[in-house]
Amino acid sequence: MKLYIKQKVFSWAGKFNIADEHGNTRYYAEGQLFSWGKKLHIYNNSGRELAFIRQKLMSWLPRYYVEIDGVTVASVVKELTFFRQSYRVEGLPWQMKGDLWEHNYVMYDHSSNEIMRMRKAWFTWGDSYELEIFNPDNELLCLCVALAVDCAVAQSD
Repeated sequence: MKLYIKQKVFSWAGKFNIADEHGNTRYYAEGQLFSWGKKLHIYNNSGRELAFIRQKLMSWLPRYYVEIDGVTVASVVKELTFFRQSYRVEGLPWQMKGDLWEHNYVMYDHSSNEIMRMRKAWFTWGDSYELEIFNPDNELLCLCVALAVDCAVAQSD
């Protein structure tokens, strides 16, 4: 299954859609403009909030909490590395590794099985990502982790 995220410039303060491989809108995300730290709400097509991502303030390395149905299920933490970006997903047995120059990431489980591939499209107005999710049961959680990673990348640029 694939999802496509097409963010407008400054989208963390606005609204953007997340579509499937057929171009159908599956989710939409809306950021909060005037808040302490970055916050992003994820909604389904009928307007029900499914998830919430918030930045931890006063953290040495970028950290984002992922809440689904009001429960914190994971936090995404950028690890201190020199030549490649790496993210730890606390609360889940998942880890992301990526290429600093290409902005491509792969998420693995504890057995090194791929859970998701995340690719950034170049030369677009705003950020565009393709998410390839290998288990449909992980769709919302993978989307939230990908959005948290995108924000951590933007924070470190």
